[in-house]
Amino acid sequence: MDLPLPPAIKKLFNMLPARVKVGTRPVGVGHPVFVIAEIGNNHNGDFELAKKTILAAKEAGAEAVKFQKRDVDAVFTKEMRDMSYDNPRSLAPTYGEHRKKLEFTREQFIALKEYAEELGLVFFVTPFDENSADFLEDIGVHAYKISSFDLTNLPLLVHVAKKGKPILLSTGMATLEEIDEAVHTILRHNDRLIVNHCTSIYPTPDENIDLNIVRVLHDRYKPLPVGYSGHEPDILPTVASVGLGASTVERHFTLDKTMRGSDHHMSIDPKDFKDMVEQIRRMETILGSMKKTIHDAEKPIREKHGKSIVAKRSIKKGERITEDMLTLKSPGTGLKSSYLQTVIGRVAPYLIEEETVLPKEALEWQR
Repeated sequence: MDLPLPPAIKKLFNMLPARVKVGTRPVGVGHPVFVIAEIGNNHNGDFELAKKTILAAKEAGAEAVKFQKRDVDAVFTKEMRDMSYDNPRSLAPTYGEHRKKLEFTREQFIALKEYAEELGLVFFVTPFDENSADFLEDIGVHAYKISSFDLTNLPLLVHVAKKGKPILLSTGMATLEEIDEAVHTILRHNDRLIVNHCTSIYPTPDENIDLNIVRVLHDRYKPLPVGYSGHEPDILPTVASVGLGASTVERHFTLDKTMRGSDHHMSIDPKDFKDMVEQIRRMETILGSMKKTIHDAEKPIREKHGKSIVAKRSIKKGERITEDMLTLKSPGTGLKSSYLQTVIGRVAPYLIEEETVLPKEALEWQR
């Protein structure tokens, strides 16, 4: 991970924004974590199920919902479309028919977008081809997600970037050099970019999550916001990503993990999603401020148990104070130990009894 950033990209970073506005929501360091429910294909091509899933995502604490759009004939070869797709997650006998069953019409997409926005959600979509990107631009989506599948599809990156909308780029299955190339390709046309760490294993076992890459991407591409798109079966890695600097998190979302369909098995349900959002908000509170301060609630404890300069024995009036006359004890209401050398050598203007905390004016006593 010590690979230097190419100069062409590094030069671009001098002019990049530290936040990206997605819909009405600013995303970046200093803003609350932007939580996305990826409904993706988990509507099974059923419009009413899609609406129910949007509502459940809202109730679970999502701020955005994301769908997917494909021109199946443009994305997959005929051989792949005609491939038998006989498994428990299949919705049709061939892979092409299965994929086509998951596509909504223009009218349905518009209706879903309007419904999500009525609920106060940001609505955006992953286009898997240029035709789909044009379709989505025509209906006015707020942003685009580029799937890990297409990180090396540079013509698609250029096509989407030129639309000027925010782009969330996932980085699964990619080398650092390939991510650099994708980032550079997008930034030449559009600086509204969020880079997401992702592992494209469904679901992802712990040993393949590599959550430290969130920090790698954050350091490499700052000031661009960095996020996390998770496929793990639970919520802990997603919550932990916030502690590593993720400004946005995205999880596949389903009403029922046991439902027939492509992605339900590696999604989280409303209960887990709600718990995840609550834990993320707690994590934000725990992370707190970057400014080190003494909290008001700490002050009484500091005063009680902190250490002050104390007379180790009685010090007579007119006696010059030496180191062996002093010690450090609680309470912490007097002078800190850092003032010891300032006090030593000064003359006591009055009798100081043994075990007495030296007053702060001792700093001004005569030498």
